[in-house]
Amino acid sequence: MMLLVLGALLLLFCTLDVWYFLRGAQVFVQAWFQPRILDILAEQSIDGMVLPHDLDYMGHMNNSRYLRECDFARFHHYMRNGLFLASCKLGAKMVVGASTIRYRRSLAFREAFEIRTKVVGWDEKAFYLEQRFVSKKDGFVSAIMLCRQNVVHCSPERIIEFVCKKKIECPEFPEDLKHWMSFISTSSQALRAESGLEQKNK
Repeated sequence: MMLLVLGALLLLFCTLDVWYFLRGAQVFVQAWFQPRILDILAEQSIDGMVLPHDLDYMGHMNNSRYLRECDFARFHHYMRNGLFLASCKLGAKMVVGASTIRYRRSLAFREAFEIRTKVVGWDEKAFYLEQRFVSKKDGFVSAIMLCRQNVVHCSPERIIEFVCKKKIECPEFPEDLKHWMSFISTSSQALRAESGLEQKNK
């Protein structure tokens, strides 16, 4: 019987990213019992530490782990400011449409850090967020990410109005975000043109 249980657990861990779902559940519970953040534009922080399964072959935090940690930090952010529950009640879904991360200094094994997440703006289709990995050792920003969180079956304005019970003006986009949004738009146009050309040549 014990061998069957161990075999089932091994099969589960080999076929499913169990730690991802456990971590997601832990973030959910943690955010649920923390005080609500009323200001949707307020910066929020979540703590982390570089563990053995985060390391690459050079002993630094694997590049892909930054993106994974950002997923959890965004979920924590949306839970505390009410955007996640509001989107669920409105039948909306939020999916990452684009993200760009810039690495400035590696995070080493057992190095403590915090991820500072904030909504910097929105348009008719998406929220735009900035996420920073800040080392607790000296406050250095080790990496910074911009993320476009697309809203499906709803709009950011409606979700915000549902949470705040009033309309909120979108703040002016920072210059770096404007350039990034322009890049996304240009890339999309180029890919659409490329796709159209491929269909024409078939």
